Order: sequence, then structure tokens, then C-alpha cells
Amino acid sequence: MAPADDDALDRAARLLRPAKRVAVLTGAGISAESGLATFRGAGGLWEGQRVEDVATPRAFERDPALVWRFYNLRRANLATVAPNPGHLALVALEQRLGPGFTLVTQNVDGLHQAAGSRNVLEIHGGLRRVRCVVCERVTDRGIEPLADLPRCEKCDGMLRPDVVWFEEALPEDVWQRAVDAVQTCDCFLVVGTSAIVYPAAGLIDVARMEGADVIEANLQPSAASSRVDVLLLGPSGTMLPELIKKLE
Repeated sequence: MAPADDDALDRAARLLRPAKRVAVLTGAGISAESGLATFRGAGGLWEGQRVEDVATPRAFERDPALVWRFYNLRRANLATVAPNPGHLALVALEQRLGPGFTLVTQNVDGLHQAAGSRNVLEIHGGLRRVRCVVCERVTDRGIEPLADLPRCEKCDGMLRPDVVWFEEALPEDVWQRAVDAVQTCDCFLVVGTSAIVYPAAGLIDVARMEGADVIEANLQPSAASSRVDVLLLGPSGTMLPELIKKLE
């Protein structure tokens, strides 16, 4: 490891070690290290599809079967990936802090829970869950194959993925819990996010306004890097385990 990396890790450990309350925000970068495609690909495509065709309420209204084929492929892809050392390092951090730890994720893949994280707030929803458009019932269907037009077992209404699409608001209760966690944390750790998707990216400014130390771990500088106290440049699967090791 380069001396500059080690120096940044030492500085990050000095900020994180005394913290009693820690909030973490994770984005697509940490899942990419497990082999999942990142949110935006080349040419502005979303995993090979135009956002307008598969990830908006209008797209679902126009062609629900197309949207479901896309999401069923995404769900099937979850069977091919596993949590990586970055996910496991966050589990170790939660075990160290107990109830003082909150993990806020923009990811919908459930890899944090698969790794063993407990206090996880999925602000963009979860791929494993479905929601009825009529009765609003939410059920966890895992990654089992679903029909192109799955129906609700309770009312026979059409089911949709329980994820937040473009042009939709975040779930109010989950978002408020995320804001509360960030407002009351001593240290805020930002991992693998571009920091351009709002309102999630705004949590960084919430933490700074409340006086928390902010540490970022990312493959390359993000839109928020100029506003953090320490930037750890490199794969989260390398940086986070090293950071946890320095805490001990």
C-alpha cells in the first residue's frame, strides 16, 4: 500500500475510533466490486436500457411486461454474486458500535443484509420485494423467478418491484430515519457513491452542518470529495478492511 494511502487511513482511523455514533452511506461502487453492474453505464444507459423504458412510473404504465423482464433479469443476477470484503468490513463496524451504527444504502441488491448487516435503511427500496399497485401490500419474494405480469395473491392487483423509480419520492419513514441517523452521528462514512443522486447526496451536507467528521472511500474522487475530511482512494473492498484493522 502506498504511503499516501496509509496516511489517509491513519487520519480516517483517528476520526472514526472515538465515534460513538456512526452513519454510513453506500452507493453502487461497493456492489460493483461484487460483480453487479453500476447504476449508469456507458452512454447514459441503465444496465443496457434507457432509464425512460424501464425505471419510471410511465414506463411501467406503458409496458409493464418489459419492465418486469428487466427486473427479473436483475433479480436473477443476484444469485450470481456475493458480499465482498467491503460489505463484511461494515458488518464488523456495526458489531463494534452496536446500536450506534446505521447503514443507509442507495443499493437495492440486499448484499448488506446478506453479509450480516442489521440496521440497514434501503432508501431506494429492494429488488427482492414486490408491492401491489392496488392494495399496497409488500411481500419478499427473494430471487425466485416471477411471471412477466405477476399478480397480488391478496387482491389480484398488478405487482411492481418495490424500488424507487425516477420521478418517484423516497419512502418518507425510511428517509426520515436516515436523516435522523446522519444528524446525530459523530462520524459519517460515504462509500462508493457518485454523490450526484439527490436527495441521498445531500446527507453529506447534513452531516457537515451538524459537525460530524466525514470520511469518503471511493475508487475515484466524487462530486463530494472536496467537502469531506478524509478521502480514501481505492476499492472499498481493500480500504474498509484496512480501516477496520487500524481501529483495532
